[in-house]
Amino acid sequence: MKKLGLILLVIGLFFTAANAQVEELQTEVEVEKELVVAGDEFEKIEVSALPEAVTAAILTQFPEAITTEAFVKQDEEEVIYKVKLDLKGQMKKVYLDSAGNWIKKEDKKEESN
Repeated sequence: MKKLGLILLVIGLFFTAANAQVEELQTEVEVEKELVVAGDEFEKIEVSALPEAVTAAILTQFPEAITTEAFVKQDEEEVIYKVKLDLKGQMKKVYLDSAGNWIKKEDKKEESN
């Protein structure tokens, strides 16, 4: 009977320790998500709020794409839009200025260096 009590105690301690590790990992993931969001200067907007030039550029380049999300940020002198597209099940992020001109993500990184 003492062995059964000891076994139950050990099992209980094991589950408590495992639960504490899971909670710690979840906290780390939440903190990491906050850091990613904080570093991203884009503000989410409604897809319907995209300028006509941006919408036209997307329809011209990707006529079958479905715009799933849109974001905007003011970058020094210009407004930049980040748009997430669904291309027949594949997700793609594109960047455009308010006039509908395409911006390569690499170009923006090089300019800031």
